[in-house]
Amino acid sequence: MLRPVSAKNPPPGGAQPFVPLVTYALIAACTLVFLVGPVSGLDPLYGGGNARACAELAYYHHWGVIPSELMDNQPIAAPTTPGCPAPDGFPKIPALSVLTAMFVHGGWLHLLGNMLFLYVFGAMVEERMGRLPYLLSYVALGYLATYGYAVFAGGDSATQTLVGASGAIAGILGAYLRLHPKARVTSLLPFLLFLPLRFPAWLVLGVWFAIQWASVGAPSAAVTGVAYTAHLIGFAGGFLFAWLLYCRRRGYADPTNAAVLPGDPP
Repeated sequence: MLRPVSAKNPPPGGAQPFVPLVTYALIAACTLVFLVGPVSGLDPLYGGGNARACAELAYYHHWGVIPSELMDNQPIAAPTTPGCPAPDGFPKIPALSVLTAMFVHGGWLHLLGNMLFLYVFGAMVEERMGRLPYLLSYVALGYLATYGYAVFAGGDSATQTLVGASGAIAGILGAYLRLHPKARVTSLLPFLLFLPLRFPAWLVLGVWFAIQWASVGAPSAAVTGVAYTAHLIGFAGGFLFAWLLYCRRRGYADPTNAAVLPGDPP
């Protein structure tokens, strides 16, 4: 599978390069939340072994999203786990949990994978939209992806806790595809010994979308717990949002159509 590592647009005429402050702030916030939480294993206050496992369960339940809670707008009781104390804390607000879940991740690989995609694709979308519209779009697309997933979730999926920024980031990927379809994305191919190659964004993101689509309903989805439907909804929402607000009405021309993007990360 393609693993994107860089997608940049050189500033015209020697202008100062754009600094994606919002993208960097989102990456920093997600990383900080992960490091201080029980899942990272770095905070000794959570203990180890069974104590840490209990802390993780309570942490996910309180700060993560549970689809059935969104549909009923009522929090459900935390499941009773043998050997774990009864969870406590302030009452959970289901609608607000969509926002908090965007900053909670299920492990190091989950965090690093999401942050890599946000780092690669977020900067140019932030530059095109502007910082505040980009931030608002990021949050709105995260809500769209999560509530959309909740609508289609059934059975065990309705009570399975969701965490991670992937729904919002999928929306940024969709916006990127519409705004910069011919931008060159440097990607690593594992089956070619991670040889860095450049591909157009429409190919890289098209392959990513096809994988998400093919994974919906697959037996592996139930095992991994990946919310592929949320990814698809977020991606489609981001694409349509960029098309309606930044392309169709303003006749936006993608400057990367004639640009070769450097592959070295900053």
